[in-house]
Parts: sequence; structure tokens; C-alpha cells
Amino acid sequence: MKFQLTATDPKSSARAGVLQTDHGEIQTPIFMPVGTAGSVKAVHQRELELDIQAQIILGNTYHLYLRPGLGILEKAGGLHKFNGWSRPILTDSGGYQVYSLAANRKIVDEGVTFKSHIDGSKHHFTPENVMDIQRTIGADIIMAFDECTPYPCEYAYAKSSMQLTHQWLKRCVDRIQSTEPKYGYEQALFPIVQGSVYKDLREQSAGFIASQNQQGNAIGGLSVGEPHEDMYAMTSLVCSILPKEKPRYLMGVGTPENILECIALGIDMFDCVMPTRNARNGMLFTTEGIINIRNEKWKDDLSPIDAALGGYVSTFHSKAYLRHLIINKEILGAQIASIHNLTFYLWLVKEARKQIEAGTFAAWKNKMVKTVSQRL
Repeated sequence: MKFQLTATDPKSSARAGVLQTDHGEIQTPIFMPVGTAGSVKAVHQRELELDIQAQIILGNTYHLYLRPGLGILEKAGGLHKFNGWSRPILTDSGGYQVYSLAANRKIVDEGVTFKSHIDGSKHHFTPENVMDIQRTIGADIIMAFDECTPYPCEYAYAKSSMQLTHQWLKRCVDRIQSTEPKYGYEQALFPIVQGSVYKDLREQSAGFIASQNQQGNAIGGLSVGEPHEDMYAMTSLVCSILPKEKPRYLMGVGTPENILECIALGIDMFDCVMPTRNARNGMLFTTEGIINIRNEKWKDDLSPIDAALGGYVSTFHSKAYLRHLIINKEILGAQIASIHNLTFYLWLVKEARKQIEAGTFAAWKNKMVKTVSQRL
């Protein structure tokens, strides 16, 4: 994997780059649609590629391990061949489930024991077998096994958790270095910075992660309920420490406003379930602001969902028709809204890249933040 910076903004820390993987090129900054179980909800792979123009998608180690299971994934030749997505894939390590399934897991130095949310069966994740699982899934970018702390959390807990994440990272690196990919293409390991909202812990963690000299780096433990000001402060701090020549991935972020502000701080890669989850509930992100399509005001509006955005569903279907589908809980409504929101997110980062290349990102960002966050 190779990463090359191609442009920087003169009035912010925003950057444009190209990330080369064996499954294709990724132009950054980039938003990565979340396909937890190997599928972006309500969206076909053809739509992801042709309409949304996604360049990379995510899968989740914990969920794919449980279903469909490693046997069928290995038999298929990895997740790319199993789900028919030929472009790059990134897999989360299951570290987020250490946070989100707190009631069903036990953490010790060796690893984490989960109780399956499906049938209650017990499963043990260690840094070593999480690397092996991701080898079998076949992602181009695999995440280190970490603990994502909740917000708020006490300083002592955040420090202990960060130290455990660092210990686990050493074991992840050792395992990756002692094993080979299964399907004939490279897999890059991204370590994850932790430390909650504590400045000294984030500094320590960023320094340690940078010292591991992996091919990219991630920032975790944010967008878990902390104020946006804390998210931005921690992101800015960590970006000032992580190496500039390697891609930076801010995990689980976020709203269009969050993405624009964090691009300005030096982040290259984002993911979030928000565009598809909110779409299924009738919230649309548009080039003019946020629409709750369930509102009565859209009942007779026969104008396109977002004529300025482009893309088939956004220009072909009317607001009134989409409202009708969502109100009646038609599956097609969830599909149209999901495709539209993801098209918007990919449009947003593509426009950001154009502005960075033109040297006009900072002024554009300040204007766009106000636009995309207003309620229509």
C-alpha cells in the first residue's frame, strides 16, 4: 500500500492524497460506507459503484466472524469474492464491540470474551486471533484490536485502557509480521490512538502509535457522546503528532459538519452509519441542508430530492414520492433515501478535495458547514 499527498490547503491542515491498494486507488479525503455484515444496508454493490461512486467500504470483524462465519468466507476466497465488491475493503477489528456490547463481554489482559448477541454463545477475541480473522476476511486495511472507552470515563480507566490497547497493538504487529495474506494481495495494519478526551493520554497514545511505523494510523474513542469541541481538540492534537506522510482515519465520524471540520484538521478517512441509518428514518442530507422527509411540508413537493447533487435517485424521484414511501414503510423508500444520503456524503468529500486542490478549502468549508447543518 502506498499513500501520496497531492495537495494541501494554505489556510488549514486539510490535505488531498491518493491511497494505492491492490484493489484499486482511493482519493482522499474519503468517506467509507459502512457494510457491517458485508453489505451496506439497502444498497446494492452496483449502486455503490456506479451511483454513489464509493471507493472503499467497511466490514466488521465481530459480525462477519459470527455470520456468515470464517469457513464460507475462506471457501469463497475472501469477502471481496463473497459479496462481489471488487474495490478496497477495510475491516474494524471488533474493538468497537468491546464498547458497544459492554453488558456481554469481559476484558482481561489476554483479550475479550464476548457473549454472542445472536444466540448467547461465548467467543474469545485476542489480538492474535483477531489478526487471523481479518486475514481470512481478506480486507485490504485491517484494524488493530483495541478497547474503545465510553464517554464519560474516569482518567484512571482511560489510562489503563490506553495501556492495554498499546499492549495489544504490539501483539497485533507481531502476528501480522509472522503471517501472510491468504488471497495473494497485501493487507495493511492501522493502529488506533486512544486516550478518551485527556490531552496527555492522547499525546502519549499518538506518539506510541506513530512509533510503530505502520502504513496508516487511526483515531478511535471519539464520536461516542463527547462534545464536538472535545472531538475537534483531540483530533487536532493527534494530527499534530501522527506522521504527515501516512493516511489518518477518524473512526465513526460523523455528521457532514463533523467531516468538514475534521478534514480541516488533517483527517483523510471517515466512516459512519449515520447516512444509511438516518435515511431509513427519513432524514436526508442535501446540498441545501437537512430534510426530515416525513414532515407534512413535503407532501405535495414534486421537485427532485436534490437537483444540485446529481445522481439517479436524487434527481429522478420527487420529495413527495419519497415521503409517501417512507411514511408507508415501503422498502424502496429506505433504498432511495440510503442511496441519496451516501451519494451526498461522497459528493461532499469529493468537493472538499477539489477545494483543497484549488487552495480555497478553508473559505468554502466555513460556508458549507452552515449550509449542510441547517434544517429545511
